[in-house]
Amino acid sequence: MITNRRYELDRSDVVSAAGLLELVENSFEEPALRWYISEANQARIIVESTEYGGVLPEPAPEPDSRRSGLDVVVSLVPTGIGCSIGGYAGDAAPVTALLAEVADLVVTNPNAVNASNFIRSGERVLYTEGSCIDAFSRGDINLHRSRGNRVGLIIERSDEAAIEHILNVTNAVRAVHGVNLIDYVITDQPIGSRCVRNASGAYVGSVDAPDVLLKAAQQLIERGATSIAVTTNVQDLVADDYSAHFSGREANPVGGVEAIISHLIVRTLGVPAAHAPMINFKELSLDHAVVDARSAGEIVSTSGLACVLIGLASAPQMQAVRGSRLTDEITFDDVVAVVVPAGALGGIPVLEALSRRIPVIAVRGNTTILEVTAAELGLPGVIEVSNYAEAAGLIAALRGGIDPESIARPMRTLGRSV
Repeated sequence: MITNRRYELDRSDVVSAAGLLELVENSFEEPALRWYISEANQARIIVESTEYGGVLPEPAPEPDSRRSGLDVVVSLVPTGIGCSIGGYAGDAAPVTALLAEVADLVVTNPNAVNASNFIRSGERVLYTEGSCIDAFSRGDINLHRSRGNRVGLIIERSDEAAIEHILNVTNAVRAVHGVNLIDYVITDQPIGSRCVRNASGAYVGSVDAPDVLLKAAQQLIERGATSIAVTTNVQDLVADDYSAHFSGREANPVGGVEAIISHLIVRTLGVPAAHAPMINFKELSLDHAVVDARSAGEIVSTSGLACVLIGLASAPQMQAVRGSRLTDEITFDDVVAVVVPAGALGGIPVLEALSRRIPVIAVRGNTTILEVTAAELGLPGVIEVSNYAEAAGLIAALRGGIDPESIARPMRTLGRSV
């Protein structure tokens, strides 16, 4: 059973990022697959969570935390909250590539670069699902760079024409990109993936038959898969909301349920996973035949699957997998900065980074439907910048050991009163 819940918590006595994280995580009725702070002030916070009534494995013993010697940036683009950059269809790919130019590696969400038939990633970009980023931020896992995963595909039971199209997409990705797709499973019954909209306006999701999903994933892992792609028919998608999304006025309604599906597989089975709609929803009443540029990749693609298969082919593993070609092992101690929209600071990676004194760079130009800012959360140490170009410059300074204060004006003079 998957349930979406909302909590109002008194945070008046909380004075640190670690304390705020503890307050939130002690509030859940059942294990949370995904949560975020949707509203905050000095007296209270509102938390929206998606919780799972089944059994989730306990984290393994903390891994070795030796540094890799690489400078890693975590770039967060939360899905379902209307990020103006990255909340549509792979439209955070250019800023992700920019950050990769000034870092050795960038860890980012699949939705930052996924655009159905299109994807821009690269060797410096680690295509990493959200709950995996959470576990990485906690120090529960390290990330193992992969030279090539064995991808397994779950196809939800559907009509023959849809399944044939999915198999054509899959074969095209194999032939053009060389992805090692070892097998696929068509489920015996529907998985039942559904869009849900929370009180904040953010989109989350639910799954009718999580056991069907996990059974299919387990079958593929037993056949040798080291990453899992899922494609389903997303239900309860309101046509007017989706039309507004393609016009650039609304958050992506599909992103939340995609996150829940991948979180469930990753948390339960410990392999990289990502979801794509089987057939992109096209029954739309649009203001213009030409949609918002940020959504164009989706509108011109029949299925959302190709980018997921390509991304998962090189997604980092959460543990050393026998028979896999792994290279660098990355720890959270390698992270030089976490980059995040300035209004979406209420999540695990940000709070963990602040508690470890890792710089958090908040980008004001990436607006969302939330206003969970450093000021509202009472979090010192967050560095606000106007855009991703400024964020890239700041990362270059951090890598070079240059104090950000020394390149800003006015500059404090020590020993002199104002």
